Amino acid sequence: MAPAPTVFVALLRAVNVGGTGKLAMSDLKAMCDKLGFIGARTYIASGNVVFRSAESEAEVKAALEAKLQAHGGKPVGVVVRTGVELAAVLAANPFADLAPNRTVAIFLDAAPPADAIDRATGRADEQIVAGVRELYVHYGEGMRDTKLVIPAARAGTARNMNTVAKLVAIAAAT
Repeated sequence: MAPAPTVFVALLRAVNVGGTGKLAMSDLKAMCDKLGFIGARTYIASGNVVFRSAESEAEVKAALEAKLQAHGGKPVGVVVRTGVELAAVLAANPFADLAPNRTVAIFLDAAPPADAIDRATGRADEQIVAGVRELYVHYGEGMRDTKLVIPAARAGTARNMNTVAKLVAIAAAT
């Protein structure tokens, strides 16, 4: 008997943020359906989709990135986590006692470099902690006026902890 499909959460980079990378979530769901992903469900317009697949994380990432490039004519970065991994990110939030809308997890494909925090510039009251394959950032006064630049985060994608919590709940129900 084949193993049960894994619940995955795909996080698209730079989609529907600040007028860039326009993508209807209905199109994203349709792409996932065409790729054979099971029960695809999107959440808010920033490029979040939860589904099940028997493929590996790397296969899911490659297939979705190829489909997005074919659809939009340019590369779209995708970071993939299993539902279990995303729940662990939420549980490990070092700023759980602070405002979840001012705390983000920046999801990366690999562990952050050892010097990721030291190389951050423009820091004011922001706090940064490295995770397994993410960086947690708490923006004390909010993100609107931040000058923070984290070079290691350039290829990643950020989600605030409210969004992470909702995606964890969707994944648990998928």
